[in-house]
Amino acid sequence: MNTFSENFIYKHLLSVIVLIIGFNVNAAPIPKAPNPDVKSYILIDYDSGMVIAEKNADLILPPASITKIMTSYIIFTELQNKTLAKNDDVLISKKAWKTGGSKMFIEVGKKVKVSDLLQGIITSSGNDASVAMAEHISGDEETFSIYMNQLAENLGMVNTSYANSTGLPNDNLFTTARDISLLARSLIKTFPNEYKLYSKKEYIYNEIKQYSRNKLLYLDDTVDGMKTGYTKKAGYCLVSSALRGKKRLISVVLGAKSPEHRTNASKSLLEYGFRFFETHKLYEQNNIVTEGNIFGGSQQKIKLGVLEDEYISIPRRQIKNIKTKYVIDQNLTAPVQKGESIGYAVIQLQGENITTIKLYAMESVDEGSFYRKTLDSILRKF
Repeated sequence: MNTFSENFIYKHLLSVIVLIIGFNVNAAPIPKAPNPDVKSYILIDYDSGMVIAEKNADLILPPASITKIMTSYIIFTELQNKTLAKNDDVLISKKAWKTGGSKMFIEVGKKVKVSDLLQGIITSSGNDASVAMAEHISGDEETFSIYMNQLAENLGMVNTSYANSTGLPNDNLFTTARDISLLARSLIKTFPNEYKLYSKKEYIYNEIKQYSRNKLLYLDDTVDGMKTGYTKKAGYCLVSSALRGKKRLISVVLGAKSPEHRTNASKSLLEYGFRFFETHKLYEQNNIVTEGNIFGGSQQKIKLGVLEDEYISIPRRQIKNIKTKYVIDQNLTAPVQKGESIGYAVIQLQGENITTIKLYAMESVDEGSFYRKTLDSILRKF
């Protein structure tokens, strides 16, 4: 047998063996997500918002001081709207001064800068600072809670109710890990500069040095936020975010049994997400993705695309297996204005739908001539 025949038979036989045993050097298995002994958790990719791992993510629980993420979100909003300034003085009320739990040690009757109170809320989880800012912005804490709930609704936090600015126990104060992840992602995205305050490990106010309770800030240089929480009913809670290269993940752990437990659970989730998942940009902002048919218009096709960068988070080395299907209104009729939502890109991995991305009209299409509309009317029937 000549050399060519031997090589051909060898390669053919090897390919058959590979098919039989299902060997694929690129298909390394992805292990199951960690399963820490906590009441609830969720791990999401920041860019895509996709869930990498979860456990009881919609279980309604008290959030403790995780509540203060919404408190700071409102302060950031007021600063952005220029209805508040960091140098503004806030008069400290007796109620704020007397509020129990964690404190930044402000004094009744004194005036404190917004910037100091904000850092006290974020770093030392000051309940006194939270109440002072709630009163300064809304007049009283009850009205501030209404503001919090309105924002929660706008963010799609469907299982959340706020009753105070601090997270102190209240029957009308509850949320879920999923809702908290929505809030955390929105805060980082909307206020990237202000978010940097969450990375601060310590600060000094009134000659008292105070330290962040987020131990992950000390253990992992890629972690740059966010917030701890604890009450007897809530257990130990931690929202964490880490940036490695261009990839950011957010984890939410609720109902851990100790500070060390919440830290270790959060660390294991972040490590899992960074090690076994990849984030890929699918579409660039304002890029045309596909075309759709349109009836009764000045043209028969309309360009569809995305209004912002769109990402997916998938198990490592699986990008080549991604497939896309387009779902477009089959009865789309002119006129259509640029920016209207008129379809979806359905992203599939191994036959399963993993996410959908909204598609928008990238151009306006006016009504066509009487002849065009009549002809399209006939075509539509068939």
